[in-house]
Amino acid sequence: MRAAAAHGIYALAVPEEYGGSGETDYRYRMVVNEETARAGATSFNMTLGLQDDLVLAYLLDLTTPEQKKRWLTPFARGELLGALAMTEPGAGSDLQGIRTAAHRDGPGPDADWLLTGQKTFITSATSADFVIVAARTDPAAGSRGFSLLVVERGMPGLRRGRKLEKVGLHGQDTGELYFDNVAVPAENLIGTEGHGMAHLMSHLPRERLGIIASAYTTAREVYAATVRYCFERTAFDRAIGDFQHSRFVLAEMGTELDVAEAFVDRCVLASNAGELTPVDAAKGKWYLSELQKRVADQCLQLHGGYGYMLEYPVARAFVDGRVQTIYGGSTEIMKEIIGRDIAQRARAGG
Repeated sequence: MRAAAAHGIYALAVPEEYGGSGETDYRYRMVVNEETARAGATSFNMTLGLQDDLVLAYLLDLTTPEQKKRWLTPFARGELLGALAMTEPGAGSDLQGIRTAAHRDGPGPDADWLLTGQKTFITSATSADFVIVAARTDPAAGSRGFSLLVVERGMPGLRRGRKLEKVGLHGQDTGELYFDNVAVPAENLIGTEGHGMAHLMSHLPRERLGIIASAYTTAREVYAATVRYCFERTAFDRAIGDFQHSRFVLAEMGTELDVAEAFVDRCVLASNAGELTPVDAAKGKWYLSELQKRVADQCLQLHGGYGYMLEYPVARAFVDGRVQTIYGGSTEIMKEIIGRDIAQRARAGG
């Protein structure tokens, strides 16, 4: 990440006063996605996406000037990696089920928070220098009883669990976090106390845009590699791309990717204008991640036995991309969000 920052492809949106380039146009992030897809650096791109599309957005939007100075400057140099801890063993898509809790260690707004709980499936859990933790800070306040606390490396009571063994993305760490009465300073609260759930919801479109971008660019690259393979590999004295079935499969995938590209571009421009809605982000997230999964599967089939060998990029794309339809909100949850919006509009006469 330090090398990525030094080469100007990381932490693009960090303001110049904190050592970044201050570039918020998401089209530059798309370029980075395209190039990392061409390099087959899927695990690196996932880590970079977590930092640039998620962690950085929280730091830019929810921190005070003092917090920005403390965290953004080393972040811009790639020296400080973050993580976002929402998911728990009993709370995945249903964030209202979060049980990790924090209470003040004394009276007054300057008292420390004592944090207790457990998080799982946390991207960069073992390598992160700080973790933005969603915790219940007022059990009686319902959805307005959550806050976001920043837990930093070395704080007593923070324990990192095992690095989880995943199907794919072996170059990127996903793990468990445990909090045993971690004393979190009052100045490590980001955003507004009690508005943690609202903060999480407001940043979901940006998170899902990151998944849309990586899904599209990865699918496009594995498709391009498969086209090349189909006209280099021969069977029965001709290129396998000259068989009608292969041509039809390639034609279908190429068309779907071109059609999807138009929606991806629309989402990027909407995000630049601050107009990307949760519903449109949900549409893009489920469709592009499912398209990526389908393209990778079809491309592996066209490679035949070689496609099942991990030395071929298509095999790694197949296993690395499988999680895309699950994290960031599963396909089923995305359809539920879209379906609820359709129902509300229908009942309102829209």
